[in-house]
Amino acid sequence: MAGLSERMRQMVRPELKDFEPYDPAFVPCDINLSANENTWPAPAGLSAAVREALATVPLNRYPDPLANELRDAIAAWHGVERENVLVGDGGDELLFLLFLAFGGPGRVLVDCPPSFTVYGLYASMVGTTVEQVWRDPETMLPDLEALVDAGRRADLVAVTSPNNPTGDAIARGDIERLLDACPGLVLVDEAYGEFSEAGTALPLLRTHDNVVVLHTLSKAFGMAGVRLGYLLGPADVIDALSAVRQPYSVGVLPQAAALAAVEHRDDALAQVAAIREERERLRAGLLGLGLTVWPSDANFLLVRVPGAHEVRARLATDFSILVRDFSQAPGLADCLRITVGTPAEDDAVIRALAALVGKECP
Repeated sequence: MAGLSERMRQMVRPELKDFEPYDPAFVPCDINLSANENTWPAPAGLSAAVREALATVPLNRYPDPLANELRDAIAAWHGVERENVLVGDGGDELLFLLFLAFGGPGRVLVDCPPSFTVYGLYASMVGTTVEQVWRDPETMLPDLEALVDAGRRADLVAVTSPNNPTGDAIARGDIERLLDACPGLVLVDEAYGEFSEAGTALPLLRTHDNVVVLHTLSKAFGMAGVRLGYLLGPADVIDALSAVRQPYSVGVLPQAAALAAVEHRDDALAQVAAIREERERLRAGLLGLGLTVWPSDANFLLVRVPGAHEVRARLATDFSILVRDFSQAPGLADCLRITVGTPAEDDAVIRALAALVGKECP
């Protein structure tokens, strides 16, 4: 996608002159496994509850500005208080608020790439310096000692568990070491946490006042179109973020759908175990093609494929299958990220890749 015009480069703030609009590189296809959405059919109970909730929402009134009924439900679920919860228009809004409130010129973010590129993007938007602690290029695991050392100088540290796009989770004890070292805030992004058996960082809210934990309904709950995320953290941090958020950023329809989902969360979470099993079946199938496939605690796999850029293009044009191309990203040469789909979708991916790499299907 083209960047800003020369006129705009002269007019916008200096930090933004090289920015480009976000482009997920979507193309029409039969099977879309590029965005880590939950492609499985929604559980009947959850789907019915959401439809019923949406049918009764008055559209002529503004939403509750802070979504307090939803905050109460989320707080009860996670064993915290309302003042420990902030609801946002997807996790992206909450991430931006975090950098807006706690970043800026003279502030330092520590990131652990390859990771979610939005951290560095939002940090740059508000003039935050980004210090990168690179992962091991073979294992894709973080260098914990270097990360803890960098955290001692940081205003913000961002860790994703499981990490996007590498799929690994970080142990709670390692997060605790980061919290003890960092004088600022440590963001633990658990957008894919439901798919992991490594546990959550939420218990650390009881022992540390510098941890914030991000969750979303976009992944495990299969509600990416609703755009609903929530942040759990110390009450004073939530107050600071609430002070800079836009009013009414979460509409009445997302609030109603999310409340129904939280109240029927057992239906959604029951599906997670099946997706985990399917993840391991897909990984075995890809390994059987002789590809490098990193272990994953998320609902996607990072796969190294010779000629990945061309393979991704041919998957789309020849097989109508869309996956995410990371082959041009630093540290991810020849890598594709493949969302774990339904068994039928995953079988189609394995057959297509077998044809493209000249292997027999395992």
